[in-house]
This record gives sequence, C-alpha cells and structure tokens, in this order.
Amino acid sequence: MRTLTRHYLLASDFDQTLSFHDSGHVLAELLGVRDFEQKVAGLAHSNLVQQGGELAYLIRHDPDFRGVRREHLAEAGRRVRLKAALPTLVQTLGAGLDGCRFSFFVVSAAPREVVVSALDGIVPPENIYGTELDYDPQSGEVRAIKRVAAGYGKVAVIDELSQWLGIVSDRVIYVGDGSSDIHVMLHVNHGDGFTIAVSENRQLARIAKCTVLSDNACSILVPVLDQVLGMRVPAIRQLLESVGLVLDDWERARTDRVMMREAPPASPLAAG
Repeated sequence: MRTLTRHYLLASDFDQTLSFHDSGHVLAELLGVRDFEQKVAGLAHSNLVQQGGELAYLIRHDPDFRGVRREHLAEAGRRVRLKAALPTLVQTLGAGLDGCRFSFFVVSAAPREVVVSALDGIVPPENIYGTELDYDPQSGEVRAIKRVAAGYGKVAVIDELSQWLGIVSDRVIYVGDGSSDIHVMLHVNHGDGFTIAVSENRQLARIAKCTVLSDNACSILVPVLDQVLGMRVPAIRQLLESVGLVLDDWERARTDRVMMREAPPASPLAAG
C-alpha cells in the first residue's frame, strides 16, 4: 500500500463553483420572491454588507424572506443543480493523488443548511462550513445570524482548518468563482498556496493562479495535478482515466488584456 506523504487542504466555494445555480436564486424561487437580483444589487451598491453575505442579510431583515425556516433551506438545497462528476471529485481526493493526501472542505457564504442538503451523500456535513443561522425555538424561523462565511469570514475558516489539520500555508488550495472569494484568494496566494478560479470574473482572474472553465467538477484536478503536483500530461490522462474520466480537450492559454492608444504628435515648439 502506497504511503501518502504530503498533506494538502483543498477548500472550495459552493454557489456556481460546485453548482450551476446561486442558492439565493433557488430559495427566492421557492418563496416566490421575484426581485432577488435587484435586492442583492441594492445591497452591493449601498456597501451595507460584505460581498457574499447578501442572502444572509435578506433572510434576517427583508420582509419578503420573513418566515424562512430550516425546511425551506433544506428544500432549496435539494433543488440546486450540481456540476457533473462531483462525487467522483470527492472520492478521488479522498483516495489521494500521486502519493499525496487531500482534505476536502466546502466553505460557502450560503446558509449551511442549504449546502449540507445539496451535498447530502457526497460531502460529510462536518466538512461543510457555511453561514450559521439561529432559529426561534417556538416558530422555527430565523431570528439571528451567528456567523457569515463570506469575505474575511472565509479567511478565518481557512486559517482554522489549516491549524487544525497541521497543514502549512503553501499546501492550501482554494477554488472559487466570484468577488466574495477575492479576500480568501489573496490570503492563500500570500501564503504561497494555489488558487483556482472557475468563472470569467475579471477581478478574480487577475488574482487566481489559474482559471478553469468547465461544467465538470473534476476539471479542477487538472491544474492541481499539473501545477501543484508537477505531473506530466500522459500521467494526468492516465490518472483521470483510472477514475472513469476522459480528458477530451485541454487548452492552456494566458490572455493579456491590453489597452493602448497612439500618442499625440509632439508639438513643433517643444521640438525647437
């Protein structure tokens, strides 16, 4: 039996990273709230809450979300559409890669009940960190927010996990998709860890060490095997095929966005 030596922490966001939908949209549809996007945009414009924490704020303070209970959040989680091959990703990481051990955790600003429900049977609940809510013992409705896992909240979770697992900072990998992941990606990069963006968010693309666009959750294994573990392409293909995956196309590309204009002609007086 092969001994696993190096130990890595791989933490991932949930909404639009492991799933196709934002859980806030799913919950809003469940409750019949039609202007969810406008509400979130208004909060973002006011800078009232940190990015990623909008849904928690709405659940606690917006009249349209009044009466949200655990069962609503669990049902929203069941309705979230997950990316393909997510169970394979979790199982493959659990078995180890190229002699290295991986601890996989989900760190999301979404209510924890939503994420636990969506990932039931795939990721153990103890490996899921989300926004923690407090419920009224009589009505069962949300009455307070205990902790929001967004922005710097994600940084705190990553640090807690690293310390608990005894993992050094340069063996931390974080995967995210949006602006709420900027703080944690900067933090992981500062510790010489590895960051992966899974969207074309321009702010995130400037920070993440690589960007992977795919509908398959296992796509993040490719840069991990390539850039973190230093495996060659034939070995990467062989490993993926051993877990039932075929690497059809892999386009390595770096895009430099350049804005340039012609300088105005020099003034004749200046030349003289």
